[in-house]
Amino acid sequence: MASFLLTLLAALAAGVGSRDQMLVAWMAARPGAKSGPGVGLLVTAIGVALFSAGLAGWAGSLAAPQLVPPARVLLVALALGLAALELLVLRPGCRPAEPTASLGALAVVLLAQQVTDAARLLVFALAASSAVPQFAVLGGMIGCAVTAVLGWSGGERLAALPLTAVRRALGVLLAAIAVFVVI
Repeated sequence: MASFLLTLLAALAAGVGSRDQMLVAWMAARPGAKSGPGVGLLVTAIGVALFSAGLAGWAGSLAAPQLVPPARVLLVALALGLAALELLVLRPGCRPAEPTASLGALAVVLLAQQVTDAARLLVFALAASSAVPQFAVLGGMIGCAVTAVLGWSGGERLAALPLTAVRRALGVLLAAIAVFVVI
């Protein structure tokens, strides 16, 4: 159960101001769009978040039996370091100039962004290092879905927050945790 909570919190922290969350926020704030703050956008964002986190967790659970315990610790430290690097370097992104109104196209773009983001990397590593990876997968899926919902409900208010500073602070924290895990 600890892996559930840890993965849930890690996914939430790494998802704050992420590219996919901001894209959902901007699409929700777009006036008069077919994929505006409606239920279709919300369902698409949650569905893609659940799928990508589940895929990352599933891959981690496949890697788990092949890793000895020291390698699992190293994998978690490496994932924390890479997630910290993403949080420190990548900015939340910019508002799309002419976003499409297609929910299918939005799903493809969200999935492409999420496959390589910090939250899914952490879900992968924590599922691989967990004794019961199903709990880590479930925690990651819920955490990623919550960040999608927060993006949808935040809209313009979310875009106005100092998310770059928040992401950099979280990146420093994750880097410190990565160093602590290795030591």
